[in-house]
Amino acid sequence: MISLQERTKMLGEGKTEQLQRGEGMSTETLSTMSFTGKYELQSQENFEPFMKALGLPEDQIQKGKDIKSISEIVQDGKKFKVTVTTGTKVMKNEFTIGEESELEMLNGEKVKAVVQMEGDNKLVTQLKGMKSVTELNGDTITHTMTLGDLTFKRVSKRI
Repeated sequence: MISLQERTKMLGEGKTEQLQRGEGMSTETLSTMSFTGKYELQSQENFEPFMKALGLPEDQIQKGKDIKSISEIVQDGKKFKVTVTTGTKVMKNEFTIGEESELEMLNGEKVKAVVQMEGDNKLVTQLKGMKSVTELNGDTITHTMTLGDLTFKRVSKRI
């Protein structure tokens, strides 16, 4: 069994093949590291003020505030495909850890950003002054976005 520090070091050194093969890890450890799955929104905090700060029109904010969005994540090593479906709106982003990618923000704007992995369960990026942290703990994903002194938090459960 290898430690979390050793796994993190291996990821940093690009040794994802060994990690994917599970060298030195149990399959239980490997499955907890994967973000892959479908998640349904359970709760959110500060949706309306955050969306207003991003410049979303009031009618879109009112339409979206009570919809339970579904997020689908497919992780293949350092490559991620994230699809978020909120009612009829579908937002898709693809990125590779540590590489610049074009990402769609919540307001539809596309920006270039680099997503980093912290530990084996946290995705972190900066988008036009907004910090985005997506953390996986068991079957729960917590996505926290911070813009200035405003924090928007979404909690979703694997379905």
